[in-house]
Amino acid sequence: MARRFSVSDYADGILSGNRVRLSQAITLVESTLPTDQELAQQVLDAVLPRAGRSVRVGITGVPGVGKSTFIEALGLHLVNEQGKQLAVLAVDPSSQRSGGSILGDKTRMNLLAAHPAAYIRPSPAGRSLGGVTRSTREAMLLCEAAGFDVIFVETVGVGQSETAVHGMVDFFLLLMLAGAGDELQGIKKGIMEMADAVTITKADGGNERAAKLARREYQNALHLFPLAPSGWNPLVTVSSAVTGQGVAEVWQVVEQYRAQTQQSGYFQRRRQEQNLHWLHETIRQALEARFYARPEVARHLAALEQQVKAGTKSAFGAAEELLGL
Repeated sequence: MARRFSVSDYADGILSGNRVRLSQAITLVESTLPTDQELAQQVLDAVLPRAGRSVRVGITGVPGVGKSTFIEALGLHLVNEQGKQLAVLAVDPSSQRSGGSILGDKTRMNLLAAHPAAYIRPSPAGRSLGGVTRSTREAMLLCEAAGFDVIFVETVGVGQSETAVHGMVDFFLLLMLAGAGDELQGIKKGIMEMADAVTITKADGGNERAAKLARREYQNALHLFPLAPSGWNPLVTVSSAVTGQGVAEVWQVVEQYRAQTQQSGYFQRRRQEQNLHWLHETIRQALEARFYARPEVARHLAALEQQVKAGTKSAFGAAEELLGL
């Protein structure tokens, strides 16, 4: 069993930049044990005044787009050329059968993982949509309190988690491949409406021309969408993590977005709206957990489920009966 420390032990360690204590606190946040959750909230309250000072960037894309390779290239640019302290919260796909997770992001980003200014935290997606959960947001706050001024949140990229990650970051980056095919159109449209920038990856090895053509097509498509509340016009770039071409340009776009939205006041308003969203989301999750934990619900749930499956009782009627217990 992992050792638990006091609130001050966790908080002092995090605020002083102790990576071990930070990792232990994130493990605490991810725990489903009620005692761990209570302690985690106390730790979060203690360090919260030091959080909120980073740039939060969500990075998503279809499988095979090279998210880990791109993140490592951009991350190395930030820590080496920009002098940034970078934390990467990378969510690994979990088995829906066993719940197991590969947690291989540190091996896929070995250069970045070894850098003293970078911190990579792979977390299992579990059963959440795309792996973006409340614990991801809380881990982000802990990393901010530890002094990281750029936070990347990498999603599984299955087309389900984008709304969740969009609701916790400042900037949403979509990675796309040139000539990915019509089978991805449904995923692309929904995500593109939320994207603050699109980057065409793998623009190397003879693929440069196709990448530039895709850039024009995506830029034209983005012009068809209504202007976002931020007032920002999404940009499309071309990059290669192998050659490094276009990687620095992606960060320049992030900086341009931050400057424009901070000047307009949108940046801070969005942070405030996100805080309120997570307040109500946390209430919803807590109410649901407490509902199912009630003994009377546990006693009647299985029988009502069987009636709903058999069609002898409506789902609405069963829900009303359970809520009335």
